[in-house]
Amino acid sequence: MKRREFITLVGGAAAAWPLAVRAQQPAKMKRIAMVHPSRKVDELTINGPPWYKAFFEELSRLGYVERQNLSVGRYSGEGRTEHYADLARDVVSTHPDLIFAPHGALALPFKSATTTIPIVAITGDPIALGLVPSIAHPGGNITGVSTDGGFELYGKRLGLLVEAVPKVSNVHYLASQPHWERPSAAAAREAARRAGISLTGALLGTTFNEAAYQRVFNSMAQDQVDALLVSDEGEHITYRIALVELAAKSRIPTLYPYRELVEVGGLMAYSIDLADIHRRAAGQIAEILKGTRTGDIPFYQPTRFDLTINLKTAKALGLEIPATLLARADNVIE
Repeated sequence: MKRREFITLVGGAAAAWPLAVRAQQPAKMKRIAMVHPSRKVDELTINGPPWYKAFFEELSRLGYVERQNLSVGRYSGEGRTEHYADLARDVVSTHPDLIFAPHGALALPFKSATTTIPIVAITGDPIALGLVPSIAHPGGNITGVSTDGGFELYGKRLGLLVEAVPKVSNVHYLASQPHWERPSAAAAREAARRAGISLTGALLGTTFNEAAYQRVFNSMAQDQVDALLVSDEGEHITYRIALVELAAKSRIPTLYPYRELVEVGGLMAYSIDLADIHRRAAGQIAEILKGTRTGDIPFYQPTRFDLTINLKTAKALGLEIPATLLARADNVIE
């Protein structure tokens, strides 16, 4: 597919600011580009998922109100990881005042596409990914929120899954092919090795869509999988209904990285608060728009991860969640 055809397909051209509109905007109007790897552009609003409501309300509280002194261009990569670099270059070509990339898969393409436009990212370990040299002093044009709790996070998630599911030995890790080759997946594999558990990639390839999930679950049906860990790629949230339904149909106990998947029927999650981290990102954006140098703003690292358990799903899977595990849960869905 030609590059220009792709950008038209994902709505980049429709989301960009027409020259005539730009010319009419007052000088005080700030323009940001909001780029999601998979969600539809019309969902990236205050009326979309709760975490975007939190994001725009925080920007408003800090003095930036859309259509008053803030213009937002919205873009989607439609889950096609192989085209994220093209999307990044085209967004950069619109010359926004700032780029908000709320998922890590987009951070590296934007780092390659510009060294001058400020970028606020929500991503995994920014040092391991090669985004910045320091959490406290990022330098350059990138800062944001790190959702990575370090090596211990992967061991913790695996440990919770082992505690909930008796006699686990064969665990699969649902992820895209690019993610499987990144440091976070390597950390998950190392955690499994230390626990004496086999961790095998259940790989979606380079595209997130329902057909890719169906293909992976069809393949796992032949592998006698004891349990499933899901990578922390944000694209999974976009397809959470399909993913959770496939896990239920396949009767595979699954631990997710986001509570939002448990709320629609997933078994368990050990997760950050998406609304909180989006508020943090909004605060960083406001700082930059007011003149703070991007590289002087430290990456924010959340210290709280919540355990959510869906007892209805556990019952459907024939699992008896240990009382000790239930006692440690922050949220229990019955």
